[in-house]
Amino acid sequence: MSTIEQFNQYVMPSYGRYDLVLEKGEGRQAVDENGKEYIDFGSGIGTNSLGYCNEDWVKAVCDQAHRIQHTSNYYYTKVQADFAKALCETAGYTDMFFGNSGAEANECAIKIARKYSFDKYGKGRHNIITLVNSFHGRTLCTLSATGQEVFHNYFFPFVEGFINVEANNIDDLRAKLDDTVCAVMFEYIQGEGGVMALQQEFVDEIFRLCAEKDVLTIADEVQTGVGRTGKFLAGDNFGKKADLTTLAKGLAGGVPIGVCLSGEKCAKVLTPGTHGSTFGGNPISCAGGLAVLNTVNKPGFLDEVTAKGEYIRKKLLSSPEVASVSGIGMMIGAELKTKKAGDVAKAALDKGLLILTAKTKVRLLPPLTITYEEIDKGMEILLGVLNS
Repeated sequence: MSTIEQFNQYVMPSYGRYDLVLEKGEGRQAVDENGKEYIDFGSGIGTNSLGYCNEDWVKAVCDQAHRIQHTSNYYYTKVQADFAKALCETAGYTDMFFGNSGAEANECAIKIARKYSFDKYGKGRHNIITLVNSFHGRTLCTLSATGQEVFHNYFFPFVEGFINVEANNIDDLRAKLDDTVCAVMFEYIQGEGGVMALQQEFVDEIFRLCAEKDVLTIADEVQTGVGRTGKFLAGDNFGKKADLTTLAKGLAGGVPIGVCLSGEKCAKVLTPGTHGSTFGGNPISCAGGLAVLNTVNKPGFLDEVTAKGEYIRKKLLSSPEVASVSGIGMMIGAELKTKKAGDVAKAALDKGLLILTAKTKVRLLPPLTITYEEIDKGMEILLGVLNS
């Protein structure tokens, strides 16, 4: 029995998968079980932020695994304290909650927003505005928050209390941000929604209205955070800092983590017993997170992310098949003129390049550590597919 046959026999078919079995990786290159090599422009949907098996990351994770792999949250660990301090100082927040995924981080933010409003105003002010075309997770609550009807099926009844506003429609935002709303939740760049960045004017109005009405801002930076856009937080590109920001994916370099960061306004909203996560703040994940922060915080690193992103954009726009390019930094979407993104992704994989799709677009999320030589090698394959 092949690996794929065995896998399909025992694992629920909740994903559409390519016929590819990855065996190992090094740098920005993955290797399948037959020894074929692939340049990676997807980084596990932005999760392998330092690529595969980065030397410093491996050492940090292995050293921690030799010390202690888990404790319950009845106790403290130094690595968790060190990581929390480093992350808060890097991101500019006062405290955080540790979970295991982006969906968990977003659930935490939703609970904080509702409790903040309940503590201050009582019942009836619990609605959360999210944007049409958003994506916030696969749990029942975050799926309910997601502003895409395609996901709103099968699992009825969905969680109430979410109102959708059209992205970049200021009039729609103003009309729906009433006294029943406790928070506005948004992605600065809608990743699964097609790598679409919000307009500055719309972001400005979110923050203006929320400040005026004491409504919290929640930035879902699960995909955009940790240097992906050339700033540590995508909000820095817009000159904004939300009351709550969620991170996951690339934060720990490939091991499970999810974090909800809070500013002073919400710093002490969660009290003992109001939220929890068995594996949240796992020592191994925190060690991986420290290794990521140590790399991303090096002088000039984020400037390089911006420069490499622009380098990739120019190469994409040189193709007559590319209609437009969206995104910021190394979060890139390419709208095609005649080809289907899914067909391009499959053809690129066959030629040794891993890429992603987002709706009708080809989506690129290369490891932040990718070299120009590796970009050239990958783009040669991608442009060959696009121009054929």
